Amino acid sequence: MNQKFSKIEQAIEAFARGEFVIVVDDADRENEGDLFIAAEKMTVEKMSFLLSHTSGVVCVSMTGER
Repeated sequence: MNQKFSKIEQAIEAFARGEFVIVVDDADRENEGDLFIAAEKMTVEKMSFLLSHTSGVVCVSMTGER
């Protein structure tokens, strides 16, 4: 299987620009991908895209205090 993946540096730059990044796991595991975006770059339009083009499950990391 010939797959092309971006470099980590490219993903970090995409996060900084507020773009979605697809992160995939190993083909021998679940073989699935997740759509990531920096929370501070989220907009109503981007959330709508996320909900419309994924399973609709949104996960957010939070501090222990929250």
